[in-house]
Amino acid sequence: MLFSYGCSRAPGGLARGDNVKLFPIRNDSDHQRALELASSLIQSESGSSDEAILDALATLIDAYERKRFPIEEPDPIDYLKFTMDQRGLTASDLVPLIGQPNRVYEVLSGKRGLSIQMIRRLHRGLGIPLEVLIAEPKRA
Repeated sequence: MLFSYGCSRAPGGLARGDNVKLFPIRNDSDHQRALELASSLIQSESGSSDEAILDALATLIDAYERKRFPIEEPDPIDYLKFTMDQRGLTASDLVPLIGQPNRVYEVLSGKRGLSIQMIRRLHRGLGIPLEVLIAEPKRA
């Protein structure tokens, strides 16, 4: 057990003053139990012991989910294409940000990498995170 607090609400109809013990989340079953407990505490009053439990539980859930379900960094060109698709942009819309049309097509096909100037303009013009734009492309 990691912590034990008095709790006013918990799964299974626990009443005020019943102890709820926080536990390490080591597997999917523990994760599900933690999510159910968090769900029962979500309406906690500010400053209550329930809120303290929920805060600690959220930290445990977050740590488990980051380890169990890692999110891979996106490829910069795939992210650019996704942004274009979401905003209804065409290659010609990227000319002010990347350069001549042939350069835009070279970038989109992966034949040319992004320069520092292109990265800055794409970040400012389209709001693409710098971390995504400077990442190593996943293409061969």
